[in-house]
Amino acid sequence: MTRQQFTGIAGLPLPRRAVRVLKDRGIFAHALVSIEHQQLAQRYVMRGLESGGSIADVGRYVTFADEEGQPLEYLHLVEAIGVNGLHAVVISLALVRTDMLRKGRTYELLITRHSLNSVENGHRPQAETKVLFRGIHGRVELDLSGKDKAQAGSVVPTFYSLAGELIAIPDRFLAVRAATKGVNCTGCSHPHYLRKPRHRSVGDCAGNESTHQRASSAETAAATTQALES
Repeated sequence: MTRQQFTGIAGLPLPRRAVRVLKDRGIFAHALVSIEHQQLAQRYVMRGLESGGSIADVGRYVTFADEEGQPLEYLHLVEAIGVNGLHAVVISLALVRTDMLRKGRTYELLITRHSLNSVENGHRPQAETKVLFRGIHGRVELDLSGKDKAQAGSVVPTFYSLAGELIAIPDRFLAVRAATKGVNCTGCSHPHYLRKPRHRSVGDCAGNESTHQRASSAETAAATTQALES
């Protein structure tokens, strides 16, 4: 039998036992990205949900960035019933998703790019998914949900290849810091990476594209790093 190629569309490939444990612990992280149609703008966009959180020994977190790794503005917050669930909705033409799982001090990480293929004659586009980074059995030798909590947001897991060689996470993926903090955020009830939207008109909600919505990359990166480490 030919082994099916991993595409990353649905997020981290979790065994049933892991899914059951997360459910039993009350942790809900929604990794699926959907395609939606905007009637007013007459175009298709992608929709994601920043979500997740942790309890003492386990956590999962999903967040999103733009294609340069910078924070996107959320469309609106979500006040879910309970904690460790939905936090915010994001709409964009393309998304970079960070999906992280923690068990104790062992971490799994998947970073994927999601975009729409070009279509003609008004047909519904298909989603294209590309795996940008896959980390297995990473480690953080700190108790980020306990005595080392002050360092959450400034560290990321260390990953190695099967041959024991260090695999560096590209610097532009600042969302990994946020996800690391999210999988250690006990009783999480707020987004860690998506940012508050600036004032905008209804037409600007289409895809995080408007010039007035974007600070320069340097300014955004600096502000994001400061926020994560605070």
